[in-house]
Amino acid sequence: MRRERVWVVLPAHNEARSIGRVLEDLRRRGWRNLLVVDDGSTDGTGEIALAHGAEVVRHERNRGLGAALRTGLKEVARRGAEAAVTFDADGQHDPDSVGRIVEALREADFVVGRRRNVGIPLNKRFGNFVLDVLTFLLSGIYTDSQSGNRGFSRRALEELEITQDRYAVSSELILRASREGWRVREVPVRCFYHEYSKAKGTTILSGLRIFLTLLAQEAREWSRG
Repeated sequence: MRRERVWVVLPAHNEARSIGRVLEDLRRRGWRNLLVVDDGSTDGTGEIALAHGAEVVRHERNRGLGAALRTGLKEVARRGAEAAVTFDADGQHDPDSVGRIVEALREADFVVGRRRNVGIPLNKRFGNFVLDVLTFLLSGIYTDSQSGNRGFSRRALEELEITQDRYAVSSELILRASREGWRVREVPVRCFYHEYSKAKGTTILSGLRIFLTLLAQEAREWSRG
C-alpha cells in the first residue's frame, strides 16, 4: 500500500502540550498525510498542528471523540485515502504502530491495535475489560474495544457510519465491523502511559453508561429490520 495514500487521523482536544511532538514522531517515520481534528480546543492545539505540517479541520466547539472521528475519517475518505489509521494526540501511542496496522490492512478491513495493560490504573483496566466483554456480547468480536489505535481499509471508510459523538464510538466501531462483515484483525501495539493519559479513558461507571447507550442503539437498528 502506497504511503502517499495512507492518512493518519488524530482527534485532539486541548493537546497543545503533546501534539507537536506526536506529529514530529509520525513525520520521522515517513507519514506525511496527517489530519488533526481540532475538537474545539482553547489552547492553540490547531495552530501548533499546522506549524508541524499537519492538515487541520476544526470544530468550533467541543463535540466529542466520536464526532471528531466522524469528521476526520469522512474527510480523508473524500481526499481519496486507501487506508486510514487513527492515532491519539496525547503521546500515548507508539508511532511505529502505524506501519504495523497498515501492513495488516493488506488482508483486513478493520485493524485494532491491542494494547498491553502495563501501567494502566486498575480501575481503568477493569473498565476496559468490562467494555470488551459487553462489546463482545453485542458484536461477537472480542478485542481491545477501547483502543484508539485502529486502521480502516478503503471499503471500511466508504461503508462507515458513526452515530455516537462521544466515547461510545469505540465500541460502536466494533459493532459496525460485525454488522458490515468486515475482515477484522488485531496487531499488538505499545502504549506509553503518563499521568496525563492516565487521567483520561474509561472507568467502570462510564463503561456501563456506554453499554446502555449501545444497547439502545442496537434496539433501534433491530426495529428497523
